[in-house]
Amino acid sequence: MIGERMERQIVELNHPTFESLGVRAYSMPVHTFELREVPLANADEVATFATQKRNDEHMSGRWLLGHALKSWGIEDLSVLHILRNQERAPRVAYLQGMWLNLPLPSISISHSGGHVFVALADSSMDVGIDAEPSSRSLAANAFDMMSTGDELEQLRQQPNASMFLWTAKEAVQKAMRKGMHLNPRKIKVSIGQNNQNISIENSKIQLVSWTESDFQLSLAIRLKSEHLVTAEDRLLEATRSAMESDPDWGVGCKTNRGNV
Repeated sequence: MIGERMERQIVELNHPTFESLGVRAYSMPVHTFELREVPLANADEVATFATQKRNDEHMSGRWLLGHALKSWGIEDLSVLHILRNQERAPRVAYLQGMWLNLPLPSISISHSGGHVFVALADSSMDVGIDAEPSSRSLAANAFDMMSTGDELEQLRQQPNASMFLWTAKEAVQKAMRKGMHLNPRKIKVSIGQNNQNISIENSKIQLVSWTESDFQLSLAIRLKSEHLVTAEDRLLEATRSAMESDPDWGVGCKTNRGNV
């Protein structure tokens, strides 16, 4: 019942570039979920949350991620879990021992203003999404924490653009899979330009920004710099290579004895 009620509150976000970028994005209000209702939640991680607000935001994000993955075509969430890199950037992976290696989409999750947002992109890409209420603004004395030089001067002249700049840089940080480990002052964004290409650390990033349902949103996407290879991937590849190099490789295996 809860799932059906929440699905009615999900909004699929729309932007003209999403189809060409191979991106899907969704939002919904934050809700209180039980652990059993969210297959992609990790009990140990949830137990560390100090406030109900943090718990609800996290659980809602993971629940919406599950919905998004199902919409992507992944029906069985029980074979998946969420891993994080050393900068805590999340990715979807198969549970060890599942012996599955079909490509999984890249993911990004954001929460603000009582809502959660999820973006999915092709496995060859890294994606980042960020959102803030359009009515929110950043204090002027914090501008130099995220901008320098001409960008900072432009921001001081257009303080209402602070959330545009903030969400854009957050989206880029997520697409780079570094979060706040990437200094936002190193990310140069053209204020007021809703569709732009930027370069940072040898990566070319497409950045789109827009407003929808009283939120300022930004989404960044880039070609993955490397492919993650698991131990199971390496074993499957070794098995495939052995089979291709030796036609009799399978003789003696249980599954082939009846065919010898």
